[in-house]
Amino acid sequence: MRSVLEGKVIGRKLPKFWERWKDSAIYLVDSHKKKYELQLKTVVAQWINSGDIIKVEKTEEGQKVYRKWGEDWVLIYPLFRKEYSYPRFNPLSGEPLYTYKILAREAETLEDYISIIELEQYHYASKKEIVAVWKCSDGRIIESNVQPEEECIPVAIKGSLPASRFLVLELVERLPYEPRIVGYVRVDTPIPLMHRRVKEDGKVYIEKNIRLKVFPRDWIYPTFWPEILEEKLKKEFLVNKSLYGRRRARYLLAEKIKEEALKRCNTAAARISRVVIHPDYRGDGLGSFAVKAAVEWIKERRIPEMKKPKHIVETIAMMARYHPFFEKVGFKYLWDTASGRPALYYPLTKEAEEIINKFLETDPIASKHKGRLYVSRYTGIEPLKGPIKLKGVWKSYESVLDISALSPPLAEALKAFGVTRRVVQRQVLRDVNLEIHPGEIVVLAGISGAGKTTLLRLIAGKALLLGETKYILDKGEIELPKNTKIAILFPGEIEPNFGYEPLLQHMYNKLRDIYAAIEILNMSGLSDAVFYRARFNELSTGQKERAKIASLLAEKPNLILIDEFAAHLDSLTARRVARNLGKIARKHNITLIISTHKKEVIDSLAPNKIVYVGYGSVFVEEKKV
Repeated sequence: MRSVLEGKVIGRKLPKFWERWKDSAIYLVDSHKKKYELQLKTVVAQWINSGDIIKVEKTEEGQKVYRKWGEDWVLIYPLFRKEYSYPRFNPLSGEPLYTYKILAREAETLEDYISIIELEQYHYASKKEIVAVWKCSDGRIIESNVQPEEECIPVAIKGSLPASRFLVLELVERLPYEPRIVGYVRVDTPIPLMHRRVKEDGKVYIEKNIRLKVFPRDWIYPTFWPEILEEKLKKEFLVNKSLYGRRRARYLLAEKIKEEALKRCNTAAARISRVVIHPDYRGDGLGSFAVKAAVEWIKERRIPEMKKPKHIVETIAMMARYHPFFEKVGFKYLWDTASGRPALYYPLTKEAEEIINKFLETDPIASKHKGRLYVSRYTGIEPLKGPIKLKGVWKSYESVLDISALSPPLAEALKAFGVTRRVVQRQVLRDVNLEIHPGEIVVLAGISGAGKTTLLRLIAGKALLLGETKYILDKGEIELPKNTKIAILFPGEIEPNFGYEPLLQHMYNKLRDIYAAIEILNMSGLSDAVFYRARFNELSTGQKERAKIASLLAEKPNLILIDEFAAHLDSLTARRVARNLGKIARKHNITLIISTHKKEVIDSLAPNKIVYVGYGSVFVEEKKV
C-alpha cells in the first residue's frame, strides 16, 4: 500500500540550540488547504524553508520525504545509510584476511555527535585544545573533549558550521570492547573565497579567485557566507540592542544570520573538510574508504543543501601532501591556496571531469604536476643483493644450577630434592640449513623455548658483529649480503630508544627529512599531528608497537628482525599492525624475519616462508605466490 502527500511548506519549528539530532516540525498545506505537521531531524529541517514543495510517500517499508528542486524530486529523508563490506586481502593468495562490516550513515543521534567530538580531538586541523561546548541541565556551559556529565549535551563543535553535515562509520560486526563509531567525515559548502599561491622565480604572489577562473560561478555560489550578511543586518542589530541589550541583540543577530545564510545556500559543489579515523583503526585504508562513502552520499543526496545536482567535491587538506588517501579515491590536485594548503577536486559529472582535465593540460603550473600531489619521500632502500644463508648452524646453551649462594631455608629445601649443583646443557639448533631470499617475509614459528629467538640473535650477531655468547654460533656459517643494513626489535633486549622527544622529532633525527618522517608515521598507522607531537610514553600499547615499527623503518633498512612480534596486542589490533607491516615491507623490498606464535599475525603477514623451529631442527613451509 502506497500513499502520497504533497504540500507547500508554510512554517517550521526548530530546537533553540544546536541539537541537530532532535526532531523539528515542518508545517505543510496541501492543494485542498489542509494542514499537516511533518517531523524531521533538525539536521535536515534547518534546510527547509517556507514555499518549498514537499512530497511524502508512505509505504510498507516506511516513509520517504522529497523536496522539489527545479524538475527534480530530491530525497531528503530518511537520512542516508548504506552498509558496506570492506575486505582486507592476503597479498599472496588474494583471499580475504578479514572483513570490516561498516554502516556509513548520516549522524542522527546524540550518541553519534558525542562520538564525533571524541574523535575530533585527534584531527590535526583542530586548532582548539578543547573542541566542544556543552550545556548541562543546570544551565552550566562547559568546554570539554568528552561528555563532562551524563546530563550535558553538545551545543557546538568548534570549527564546524551550521551548514556542516556528518557521515559516521559504524562497525556493524564488532566485539564488545570495540568502538561503535570508527570514523567520520564532515561535509560543508565550498569556502567563500579561494586564491592561488604561486611560486615563480623564487618569488611568491597570490592569484585572486582562481576557482572562478576554472569552474562556473553558479557551481560555487551562493555558498554559506554569513560574514556578508553582518553589514546588511547591522541596522536590525542596533534596533534590537536598544530594545534588549547588547548580549541579546548579538544572539538574535547570530540566529538571523545563520538562518539567512542557510536559506541562500545553493551550490553545485561540496567540501570535505574533515576525515577522522579512530586512532586504533588507522593504516588499514579506512581513510580512503570514508572518502568514497562520503562522495557517494554527496552525489546521491546533493549534500549539504539537498538542492542543485552536485558537479564537484573539493577538499583543502595539508595531510594530502603526506598521505595519498584522497588521490587513491580519484581526487586531483589543482593548486595551493593562498595559505599554502593544497586544494584537490573530485568530478561528479562528465562536465566537471572535462573542466578539470582541461585545466591540468592548459594551465602553465598545473600542467607540470598533472594533478598529482603526493610523492613518496621514503625512498633509497637498496634490497639485499643476495640471499641470507645459514649453513650447518649449531647452537647450544649451558647453565649451572648452584645452591651455594642461596639462603639457608631455600638451600635446605632444594637439597631435599637432591639438588646441590648441576650443569644443564641444551642443543637449541642442530645442523640448521636455511636460505632467505631478498624481499621475502619469513615467519619463525614454534613453541616457547624452541629456538626462534636464538635463530634471530645469531643473524643479528653476524650483521652487527656482536660479541656476547648468545649472539655467536657454535659451529657452521651464516652468510649475509655485503649491503645488509639491519634494524632490530628484540623486546627488552634491543629496542628503539625514544627518550622524551616527540615521535616526529625522533623520526626526523634519523631521516633528516621532515616529509619522509611524517610519511613513515602515516605508513605505520600514526597519521595525525596529535601523534606526531606525542611522546612514546603517552601512547597506548598498540600505538607503541606502531611507533617501534616506524622507528625501525626510519633507519631505512633492507633487513628487519623482530622477536615476539605483537605479543602484547589483542588479536584485532595485531592483525591490523601485521598486515600493514607486511604491506610496507613488500612495497620497499625489505626482507622481514619475524618470530611469533599468533596465527592471526602469521595470516596477516602473508609470509613467503614459515620456518617451524623446535627440538634443534627447522622445517620450512614455502608459501606459493
